[in-house]
Amino acid sequence: MMTHTYLDHAATTTLRPVARVAMAEAYASANANASGQHGPARTAKNALELAREQAAELLGSSRPLDIVFTSGGTEADNLAVAGVALASQRRSIVVSAVEHDAVLRSAESMQRFGYTVTKIGVDMSCVVDPGEVASFVGPDTAVVSVMAANNEIGSIEPIKAIVEAVKSVDDSIPVHTDAAQAFVSEVTTVGSTSADLISLTAHKFGGPKGVGLLVVNPSVRLDPVMHGGGQEAGRRSGTYNVPGIVGMVAAMKEAVAQRDVFRMKVGRERDAFEESLSAWLPTAVVSGSSKQRMVQHSHVRFPGVLAETLLIRLDQEGIAAAAGSACQSGAVEPSHVLTAMGMSDTAAGECVRFSFGWDTPTGQGQAAAARVANMMRELT
Repeated sequence: MMTHTYLDHAATTTLRPVARVAMAEAYASANANASGQHGPARTAKNALELAREQAAELLGSSRPLDIVFTSGGTEADNLAVAGVALASQRRSIVVSAVEHDAVLRSAESMQRFGYTVTKIGVDMSCVVDPGEVASFVGPDTAVVSVMAANNEIGSIEPIKAIVEAVKSVDDSIPVHTDAAQAFVSEVTTVGSTSADLISLTAHKFGGPKGVGLLVVNPSVRLDPVMHGGGQEAGRRSGTYNVPGIVGMVAAMKEAVAQRDVFRMKVGRERDAFEESLSAWLPTAVVSGSSKQRMVQHSHVRFPGVLAETLLIRLDQEGIAAAAGSACQSGAVEPSHVLTAMGMSDTAAGECVRFSFGWDTPTGQGQAAAARVANMMRELT
């Protein structure tokens, strides 16, 4: 069986051993329904609430109950956008044009209930202008959502400045940030973002799939978008995935502790990849700003070659990469992120995302660049 060079960590990164161990222990000792009344249920509930306290501390929240556990980033984004809008008397939602589909589709779904949706553009580096966001908010704005960093390009958004700009117009407007991609490499706390709501998903930073969270400022009114048993103080119903939550928080702790090492190690491999690729294939064009971009992302345009063609060849040669967002795989339309940046449909169809992770081995960046350059020479 072929061993792949895995360069698609932005889609899902490798499960950290500490998360696997924590989950195994939870399955053995805390796998009862945490909503029950008996001893095993209390054991599960204790594990759940300890994880909540730890997550709150890691995210700079003074109240553990500000943490709402979800099934992942998609649910957390939906709860942040639709949940806040439903609880508000206001009928306008403002988002950036380059948000993940979980935010965009959630906002658009509210139009059938009479809400309007405004999409804020970006510059050619995929960066949102705080002043422009502020110019589109007003007395009817229910919620603003701008991601902390883009999942395709890797561009880091000035989220704190965006929050400040929005609050200067109306400090009662809740601001949400999808920090799914940013958390592993960028300091992500209530204080660092100033956001009222922050969503995360575990599988982006070394936790298990199918679990995430939403940080909610206690001043923000939130209606549930899932109904049932009333868990999470009525904000999100459903049986708790205690082992998954415990695994997520174990991965969070390690990601925070190793963030500086991650930035140095992964940044070195990403830079070696881009520098070597540019030297061997001068026609390749790296997207985004070199300074305002996460260290793990490399989004490259290969003029004259369709991304689908290159991805097939890369896969045949044992390299895993992606075009656009993993949630859009199979889509024939160009990425909404790239078109928002001003790329033509043709140029957008020639782009591939390579993303590095916490377990990327030393030397992989340069080695991968050599293989990509060789394949491109065969295709052109």
